[in-house]
Amino acid sequence: MMTRCLLCCAWLTLFLNEGAVAQSVASFEVEVADSLLGLDLPLQVDLDAVTFLPDSSLRLVEVRPGGPRAVPHQIEQGRRRMLHWVLGGETPPGTHTYALLGSDGAGGEAPPEIRVAREGGSLVIRTDEGPLVAYRYETALPHDTVDAVFARSGFIHPLWSPRGQVLTEIQPPGHVHHYGIWNPWTRTEFEGEIVDFWNLGEGEATVRFAGLLSREDGPVYSEIRVLHEHVVFRPDGGETVAMNEVQSVRVYRPLSDDHYVMEIVSELSPAGKSPLRLLTYRYGGMTWRATAAWTKENTEVLTSEGYHRNEADSTRARWFVAQGEVDGQYAGAVLMSHPTNYNHPEPVRIWPDDLHERGELMANFSPKKNRDWLLLPGNRYVLRYRFVVFDGRLGAARADRAWQHFAYPPPIMKRR
Repeated sequence: MMTRCLLCCAWLTLFLNEGAVAQSVASFEVEVADSLLGLDLPLQVDLDAVTFLPDSSLRLVEVRPGGPRAVPHQIEQGRRRMLHWVLGGETPPGTHTYALLGSDGAGGEAPPEIRVAREGGSLVIRTDEGPLVAYRYETALPHDTVDAVFARSGFIHPLWSPRGQVLTEIQPPGHVHHYGIWNPWTRTEFEGEIVDFWNLGEGEATVRFAGLLSREDGPVYSEIRVLHEHVVFRPDGGETVAMNEVQSVRVYRPLSDDHYVMEIVSELSPAGKSPLRLLTYRYGGMTWRATAAWTKENTEVLTSEGYHRNEADSTRARWFVAQGEVDGQYAGAVLMSHPTNYNHPEPVRIWPDDLHERGELMANFSPKKNRDWLLLPGNRYVLRYRFVVFDGRLGAARADRAWQHFAYPPPIMKRR
C-alpha cells in the first residue's frame, strides 16, 4: 500500500509540475470492495468536506500509477455542494485515489454532455447518440372514443433502451389510465372521503404537471425537477389540491453503449391543512406499464428474493428486473427501491402472465400494499428509486450489485 501511495504521489507531483495552471490539490480515496460486473454506476462526495475552492476552478482526476486520468464531474448546488461522477464498469476492486486540481482555466477538451430539450410537449433527456427518457408535461388526450377524464400529464414515456427500443406504453386498450412510468395512489382518504388518484375513470381525482422547477445539463447527468399536483374533484365542479409532489428525474450520461442509469425521487407533502392517508390497497405508487411488445411469450421478471413473474406478486423486494423482446432483440430495466423508502423492502404488484390474454406486463413498488401510510401537513415524505436500463439480458448478480451500490455506495475517505 505504501509503495502504491508513493507512486501515486509521484505521478500527481509530475502532473502538477507539467500543468503550470494548477494552484492547489485536495484528494480523497474511494474503497471499491467488489467488481462492478461491467456496470457504470454513479458516485458522489460531499465537496465541502474536501475543499472550499470555487466550482469553476476545479478539475477531477483519478491518480493512477500510469499517470493521472481526467474524470468528467458535475457539481450539484445545495446546502452543501455534492461532487458527482461515474465509476466505469471496468473499475477493479481496491482503493482508488482522486485529486481535485485548482486551476485558473478550464484545461483540456470539454467532455460531452447529456442535456434536456423541449420536444412536442415533452422534456426529452438525450445524448448526441439519441434520446433516453421523455417526461410529458403537456396533457396527453385519449383518443376520440374515450372519455376525456382519462387525460393526464406528468409521466415518463417513452423510456428508451440504449439501442432505442421503447420500453413503456401509455393509454393501452382496457387500461387507458396507464401512463408509462408514473406514480399515482389508489384508495386514499382525504377530508373524510375515499379518493382514487389512479383510476381516472372514477372521476374523483387526477395528478397533473404544475410547473418546471429546475433543469440541469452536464457531463455527468441531466436532471429535471417538476411539481405535480394531486387534485381532488369536488361534486360542485371545484378542485382541491390534496398533495404536492416534487419529482426529480435524473439520467446519467452513459459511459457504455449497453446500459444507463436513471433516478426518480418523489417528495410528497400535503398541500393544505388536511392530512392524506394512503390506504392499504394491492397497487399504487412507482409503476411501470411495459411496452405492448412484451407478452407472456417473450418476457421475464425476477425479484431480489428470487421470485419469477408468476410468483412475485405481493412479495417484498429490494429490486426487480423486467426484460423482454422488442423488435427481435432483448432489452429491459432493473427497478430498485432505496432502503430509506417507506415500508422497505417494498411489496410489489406484478401482473402474472395469465392475468390478461396476451400476458402484458405492469409492475410496481407499492409501499402501502399491506399497510396504511399517513401523510401529515407540514411534513415531507421522500421515495427514492433507481433504474438501470439495458440492452440484452441482465441477471440476478448484476442486478444485486447495482442495488448494493445504490443502497450502500463505496465509502469515501479524505486524504490527509
